[in-house]
Amino acid sequence: MAGHSHFSPANVEEYFEFTAEGRKKVLTALVIGIVVLGVGIYMLMNGNHEEAHAVAGHAAEHGGHAAEHGKEMLSGGAASHHETAWDPLNRLWANLWLNGVYFSGIAVIGMFFVSIQYLSKAGWSSVVKRIPEAFPKFLLFTAPLLIGLFIFKGDVIFHWMHEGVTVKGTEHYDKIIAGKSGYLNFTFFLVRMVLIFAAWIGLWFMMRKKSIEEDLIGGTENFTSMVKLGTGFIVAMGISSSLSAWDWVMSIDTHWFSTMFGWYMFSSWHVTGLAVITLTVLLLQDKGYMQYVNANHLHDLGKFMFAFSIFWTYVWFAQFLLIYYANFSEETIYFLERWEGHNKIYKATEILNVFFNFFFPFLVMMSRDAKRTPIFLKICCFFVIVGHYLDFYQMIMPGTVGDHGGYGLVEFGTIIVFASAFIYVVSHELTKASLIAKNHPFLEEALHHDI
Repeated sequence: MAGHSHFSPANVEEYFEFTAEGRKKVLTALVIGIVVLGVGIYMLMNGNHEEAHAVAGHAAEHGGHAAEHGKEMLSGGAASHHETAWDPLNRLWANLWLNGVYFSGIAVIGMFFVSIQYLSKAGWSSVVKRIPEAFPKFLLFTAPLLIGLFIFKGDVIFHWMHEGVTVKGTEHYDKIIAGKSGYLNFTFFLVRMVLIFAAWIGLWFMMRKKSIEEDLIGGTENFTSMVKLGTGFIVAMGISSSLSAWDWVMSIDTHWFSTMFGWYMFSSWHVTGLAVITLTVLLLQDKGYMQYVNANHLHDLGKFMFAFSIFWTYVWFAQFLLIYYANFSEETIYFLERWEGHNKIYKATEILNVFFNFFFPFLVMMSRDAKRTPIFLKICCFFVIVGHYLDFYQMIMPGTVGDHGGYGLVEFGTIIVFASAFIYVVSHELTKASLIAKNHPFLEEALHHDI
């Protein structure tokens, strides 16, 4: 009975303290990331320029006729553009785009997870919902970054923005891109981008406000409002997740398209977001917070992560298989470029992509015990987070930097900067409300969750 009294909703309130020491650690990591990135940029500008051209020449010579021919088909001449007018800083812009898209996905999946819980009226998740609820704050940073990158450096990332590609009779005219110019043009793209971020951030602000109000006044009115907001967000996400996939990633390879790509990118975002939620809960527990989250809650989070790793694999394999057996050169080149093209510099990443995102989670997380054991969950979360970064790397880098890709200080510096900034922003947001939604109608059920 004493235990029940201790866990009654009125008594459960817990605030995360983002200590001076914690802030110092995160800011130190951020500074290290900036220094690494700075050194990487310096090396690109001074040392790697000639080397990059040598790599490009070597790839052209030894990359294989089929892959090189297909690369031209896919990019419509973008490869030759890269080789004749390559600016080493383009690799920086591509990395900023890659990380901006990747972390925007993690942030928005926080809102998606919370919305699904409200829509399905799930009880168990009410004890962990404050974690994903804090994630979308990071969109306030990635939104201006991506919009700014598109406005000022969009032609580096997107071949369809190159001058003259839609103007008939000019040297760079591209019939396929010209045919898509009604959708892929600067103004319409920018409008879509702004509307997508406005919908995500606006709905998050409303739900966050209602969630904090619920702590203060109780009752079920805010809960009912959040069910409606969550439903609205799911509808908005259904549209915007596909639009963002087509616009921000698929249009990089302007000639190529896949009708499954919206699902593919969303599944990658989703499983990464679930891994970050699970890892955050586990790390907070290590610091003495959220002790009311028991093995049953972890089991559910583990099941989500396991299930959507399988779902990602299903979409990846279905897309690959359809392209493989149809064997149309304008479709197969997407995989050929990543497997055989560019002197095979993306081949290892393609293999690691499947290993990290399917084989490892599948083998490690299959048993019931693994999903209830923090150390297994942490290891799996780490592999999923790294694995899906590699997945986005494979989606974005071959079409933007081509032969000039790879893993260097620019890549490591950028990911450290973004990860540190994400941790800082989310940690700060977590301090603004109790870690447990004490007046959530299903909290009592969640505190006694048993499966």
